[in-house]
Amino acid sequence: MLIFLLRRLMQACFVMIIISIISFAIQDKLGDPVQQMVGMTVSPEERNQLRNELGLNDGFFSQYWRFAKGVLHGDLGTSYYYKEPALDVILNKLPATLELAFCAILIIVLVATPCGVLAAIKPKHILSRLLMIVSSIGLSVPIFIVAILMVYIFSIELNMAPSFGRGQTTEIFGLWESGLFTKDGLKHLLLPSFSLAIALMPIFVRLIRAEMMEVLQSEYIRFAWSKGLSAPRIYFKHALKNTMLPVITVGGIQAGTLVAYTILTETIFQWPGMGFLFMDAVNRVDTPLVSAYLIVVGGIFVITNTLVDLIYGLVNPTVRLASHGL
Repeated sequence: MLIFLLRRLMQACFVMIIISIISFAIQDKLGDPVQQMVGMTVSPEERNQLRNELGLNDGFFSQYWRFAKGVLHGDLGTSYYYKEPALDVILNKLPATLELAFCAILIIVLVATPCGVLAAIKPKHILSRLLMIVSSIGLSVPIFIVAILMVYIFSIELNMAPSFGRGQTTEIFGLWESGLFTKDGLKHLLLPSFSLAIALMPIFVRLIRAEMMEVLQSEYIRFAWSKGLSAPRIYFKHALKNTMLPVITVGGIQAGTLVAYTILTETIFQWPGMGFLFMDAVNRVDTPLVSAYLIVVGGIFVITNTLVDLIYGLVNPTVRLASHGL
């Protein structure tokens, strides 16, 4: 296990170096940050002086080396707009994004699991066929279309839930603010979390159904039936447990994707999270903030994938770490 963790740590470091290079390299493609920071009346000489102060006239390798040294010390640069460390700005918005992603994952687990199991147990039932049709449509509809439709139906027409903002929040242990513990905060969470969940739910419904149907045809399930075990025990204890291994694999990858999907969701619902912050940073050409966001999101992907590998052995003890390259 220790060797496995060390190898994963080395791989994670290599991936983060690549991410840092890419995130830093695209800064020049976003535009001129000086143009966004000063007015039109500022002379070219003053602009060039500001570029020298910011180090924008230095060579790429000099700028990246300065950037990399800062990253090693936890400094991802200073936001041009907020005049604060970029990492602090992102961490202030991170709880809102994690809260939204957590609610979406919770909805996916609570809805996709029983739907996938039902579709596998009774594949010819009219409800199972309806689930497959709906999931096929869900895979084809972009997330922003789903979000806009939900705003129009549930906020504008039915006036059931607010369509923007985070609502009332409460402070948790003095560390962060959350809307999970207030009625108004939960109302504001409904539409964005369901929109985010609907974008990924069809994948899990179809995956659970396919894996469950395969497991139900295996020999040990037939043996369980012959022993006279109850149907719920066979379906949910024996079959579903072995179905969850590939589901966790895909789920770990999709959990990182969920953070990326929040860019569209947070923009449509004006949710004050990292995704909304990223779009503002791009519009303002706040390059340190853009680079810091990409590094943080890349770190979330790396951590998630590492945790998925570790959970493998907990879900199914027969799976050995050797199968992952050891």
